[in-house]
Amino acid sequence: MIAGKMHLDEVDTSAALVGRLLAEQFPQWANLPITPVPSAGTDNALYRLGDDLAVRLPRIHWAVGQAAKEDHWLPRLAPALPLAVPTVLAHGAPGAGYPYPWAVYRWLGGANAAESPPADMVEAAGNLAHFLLALQRRDTSGGPSALDHGLRGAPLAGRDAATRQAIIALGETIDVAAATAVWDEALRAGEWDRSPLWFHGDLLPGNLLVAGGRLSAVIDWNGLGVGDPACDLVIAWALFAGDSRAAFRAALGVDDATWGRGRGHALSQALIFIPYYLHTNPLGVAYHQRTLAAVLADG
Repeated sequence: MIAGKMHLDEVDTSAALVGRLLAEQFPQWANLPITPVPSAGTDNALYRLGDDLAVRLPRIHWAVGQAAKEDHWLPRLAPALPLAVPTVLAHGAPGAGYPYPWAVYRWLGGANAAESPPADMVEAAGNLAHFLLALQRRDTSGGPSALDHGLRGAPLAGRDAATRQAIIALGETIDVAAATAVWDEALRAGEWDRSPLWFHGDLLPGNLLVAGGRLSAVIDWNGLGVGDPACDLVIAWALFAGDSRAAFRAALGVDDATWGRGRGHALSQALIFIPYYLHTNPLGVAYHQRTLAAVLADG
């Protein structure tokens, strides 16, 4: 999906562009083979560089700064986390006709969980819950505030207008009454009233890597921040079901209000994604349609 555009003002990328950028700025890697990595990701284009490296280029202006954010925070958080996270090796500057900063990462092996789910979903649910608990225990001093930076860990009411507009946009393709009822229930759950905690902010199956049938890494940390951790519960409906969803909730030990807000986040994220990417990102739309169906079925 690298070749197709997902946004009206998206910039073009290609393996040839990556080659020119490397030749200009990192000639030590310029002779390595460059392979596009197919992805339903919406913010960045990814290219594998040789066997051990990856080049990530923002597709769109709002993705600029992700590498710097990951490079600043992940080394501080990673030592306490039980799954691998990205490692930035070098920061590239705009050049060769490409307008944004870009970065070279260490390649993380594995397939994303949307296309290659873990072999034991109950085990995966427990492992991911322990990962989130480890993240939430980290000191939040200086972390990006969800409210100040417009991140998903901000109060759910801030998504009200966009969510209701998306319900209208999807019209007869969804159960409008059911979606509205779930959203209203989530808003009634009450907001997070404890100290802010770290959250990933975009914990979707496509941002989880699976190797050898088990969860191995968590990637794409642009939404990282401190605030209400309920936004990370989206994965409960996006990946898990039945026993694995129950195991995930039990391992996290979340209360009813937090779980309700998490369901609201899952609903809102799917509703907003589907109409925006309906004709440009069929894989991503299919994932979010499944999430929406799971949320509405989980009464």
